Amino acid sequence: MSIFDQKYGRRTVLKTGSALAGAAAIAPMGFVKGAYAADFRNDPGNSPTVTFGFNVPQTGAYADEGADELRAYRLVVKHLNGEGDGGMLNTLKPAALKGNGVLGKKVEYVTGDTQTKADAARASARRMIESDRVIMFSGGSSSSVAVAQQSLAQEMGVVFMCGLTHANDTTGKDRRRYGFRHMFNAHMSGLALGPVLKQELGTDRRAYHLTADYNWGWSVEDSISKTTEGLGWETANAVRTPLGSGDFSQYITPVLNSGADVLVLNHYGRDMVNSLTQAVQFGLRDKQVNGKDFQIVVPLYSRLMAQGAGENVKGIYGTTNWNWSLTDPGSQAFVKSFGAEYGFPPSQAAHTCYVNALLYADACERAGTFYPPEVIKALEGHEFDGTGDGPSLYRAEDHQVMKSCLVVRGNANPTNQFDLLEVVNIVPRSETTYPHDLYPGELGPYEV
Repeated sequence: MSIFDQKYGRRTVLKTGSALAGAAAIAPMGFVKGAYAADFRNDPGNSPTVTFGFNVPQTGAYADEGADELRAYRLVVKHLNGEGDGGMLNTLKPAALKGNGVLGKKVEYVTGDTQTKADAARASARRMIESDRVIMFSGGSSSSVAVAQQSLAQEMGVVFMCGLTHANDTTGKDRRRYGFRHMFNAHMSGLALGPVLKQELGTDRRAYHLTADYNWGWSVEDSISKTTEGLGWETANAVRTPLGSGDFSQYITPVLNSGADVLVLNHYGRDMVNSLTQAVQFGLRDKQVNGKDFQIVVPLYSRLMAQGAGENVKGIYGTTNWNWSLTDPGSQAFVKSFGAEYGFPPSQAAHTCYVNALLYADACERAGTFYPPEVIKALEGHEFDGTGDGPSLYRAEDHQVMKSCLVVRGNANPTNQFDLLEVVNIVPRSETTYPHDLYPGELGPYEV
């Protein structure tokens, strides 16, 4: 029987006890391997447990991604604590984790709802830090949310492992010493997508951008425009749309008479599902403009979005951070574990959040301490493999992961309900790497 035919499972969220919740924000240092003299916020000391915080969009336009992120976080906690089949603990290289928690402490976790709003995300994260005493927090499916939480992490001295965030700013001008991003960014999407667009769509095109009106959308529009203009394309227009728009008809109608022959949808989550569906309903894919078949491009794809858009994704190009169809050992181990737990394959949001938590835990083991400056140093410049991304590097200068990324196309002939994105090209790290000072910023100090 296929693992995707098994019954969907759920796990109960574990929380720290009420006595811990009322404890002081800064606890005395416990005796752990490689202990450091300085006290630090939320040091678990001699407690048998350590608490992670998972802050995801449980409501709003990106709630589908948030739900899958939580599934992945529950699974990684299970694996860290030695339950289940171990997942990527069996494939991560190098690896210091033993499946007995982190530094011998059982991992517990608390959750929050970012609402895909920066203020709500900061408030939720602050509650996790001050009341739940998390040693690390992670999650989110919006770059504005990631930037807000990363800034809070630096202020409060608690490591933030960024969730699903794709804007260049996250590890550019808004980079912080206490934040790390495992996901690729908009610039890397452009580097990966450009050669495929040139080959498949040619060099004589006019593009019309519809762009989510916040830092992620602006970043993608800028990166993809530079890529396509470098191919010889003309940018006919770029129009900003509010996050969470249900009706995109007022934005799609002008495209019909713009002279553009490509529509670039710089949208994500339900916004992409709605804008793509409505663009197809308006007949854009059936049009011929400038003697060419009209095309639609979605720079950032996910399997969850493809599932929501259904037939409308067929033949449409884009990029994605990871896809469950990959056959490397890390991907296969994760898909097997996730499928056995929940009955269906994971999304890219689930994958990057699982890997985030895994890499943080491994860094603590390698550092021999939870003391944030030493954990950060263990992550900076760290080379690793076995996570489904090929040989990867957490770059020390900006905390951006350098890894492979995927160019995908909506599958014209899916074999099942999950086989929606066809991997066209696995673009290696050597082709997605760019100078760390291309998007300059300041990381800030190790100790805060």
